[in-house]
Amino acid sequence: MLNHPDLHQTKYVEEFRNFAIGGTAGIIATTATLPIDYIKVHIQCLAEGSRGARPSPLSFAKQTLKTKGFLEFYSGLSSAIARQSVYATTRLGLYKTLVDREKEITGSDHISFWLKFLYSTIAGGIGAIVGNPCDIALIRVQTDHQLPPEKRRNYRGIFDALYRIPKEEGVLAYWRACTPTVLRACALNFGMLAPYDQCKEFLDKSLGYGPMNRIYSSLFAAVCACIISMPFDNAKVKCQRMIPDANGVYPYRNFADCCVKSIKREGFLGFYAGFSVFVARVGPNVIITLLTLDMLHYMFDR
Repeated sequence: MLNHPDLHQTKYVEEFRNFAIGGTAGIIATTATLPIDYIKVHIQCLAEGSRGARPSPLSFAKQTLKTKGFLEFYSGLSSAIARQSVYATTRLGLYKTLVDREKEITGSDHISFWLKFLYSTIAGGIGAIVGNPCDIALIRVQTDHQLPPEKRRNYRGIFDALYRIPKEEGVLAYWRACTPTVLRACALNFGMLAPYDQCKEFLDKSLGYGPMNRIYSSLFAAVCACIISMPFDNAKVKCQRMIPDANGVYPYRNFADCCVKSIKREGFLGFYAGFSVFVARVGPNVIITLLTLDMLHYMFDR
């Protein structure tokens, strides 16, 4: 009975649904928060190499709106959607699938926090590796106009960027800065998924099942995700947008070199440049993602 083909087919459908729901939740959240992500990336870039006063996110947003219009905040939308269709689909779908399989093996409705940490970290890392090419394209499309005119790449969009990057820099350029991207994804996935599930289980047990428990848990997960992942996000952006000097030498050799140089030039708090914007972007993104995940699973898993 356990090997009945219909049972296997049902299991594969359920696991496919996990990935489809994960990607859908990621795309919805990213589309809603892309303007904030645009401001966050530019604030980080403008603060690079400086210990002085950080650019004001509000003044930057006003200036951008005045000079370039509202649609400028959605530059790179196609890249963001393409990235989430790969990245979110993988990291969220894989985590849910691993958790479901663990529960099936143990026959329990809950798993330990250690396993939540392990599965969320694994899923985040794999998702980052798969989605890194689109992530590189998104960062470059968003920040290309900040470079001096002679150094701009002038990508026409994500597909142009994805086509030109390996052609001009080699296929391995797709995974430049992959280390900070993977570390950032592991930190973010762990920060949002493990605390969310743990807090949700605690509140359901203490207060009884209720929709407000999901909202409280998502707020708690958003705080954890922001604090844990911000330094990795900062280093990731710096490594992904770097261009070689006249001698063909990049400013950072690797992730560790980027961290050391950043601390020397900007201090440790430099990793949290634009933190308010980061929280404003990642916090709602985490909350929307988690609540959308729960809603879609409630609708389609019944």
